[in-house]
Amino acid sequence: MRGEADVPADFDAFASARWRRLVRTAHLLTGDHHEAEDLVQLTLAKAYPHWNRIRRLDSPDAYLHRALVNNSLTRHRRRRARQLLMPWVPDRALPSEAARVEQRSLLRQALDGLPLRMRVVVVLRYWEDLSEQEVATVLGCSVGNVKSQASRGLAKVRAHPALADYAGGDAVRQEREG
Repeated sequence: MRGEADVPADFDAFASARWRRLVRTAHLLTGDHHEAEDLVQLTLAKAYPHWNRIRRLDSPDAYLHRALVNNSLTRHRRRRARQLLMPWVPDRALPSEAARVEQRSLLRQALDGLPLRMRVVVVLRYWEDLSEQEVATVLGCSVGNVKSQASRGLAKVRAHPALADYAGGDAVRQEREG
């Protein structure tokens, strides 16, 4: 067993290796990059004092994902004023990247329209590519609950008006206009 003096280097390496993935997941959960970074920092700060125990778990990554989700749910409950995403593409986007930026923005709009727990399931299942069992473990619920939340969440995302061009193309647009 290593002493407390070894914790910072070990924890630092672990946190650095997973930072980008955790921020990406948190961004999808929160809809805001700065809030995502704050959420990851909070999660890592809470994990640090317990690192000697966490690093011995079968999956420290699963523990951190669960902690990230729990912290996100807590922050969401406490938030009084809802933050809005920018409705336009930032000026710095390159023309070749504009379509991808717009698609991501539309997807985030659709995700923001989901209830928080359903959004968590969709993000963990389809963005983080966790199995249904892994998502159930992270959320502390049944696999059946994950399946139903994922199914309903995908249906809502696909039906979101912002994604009509991607879900069914011209046929969906013509049907709505006709």
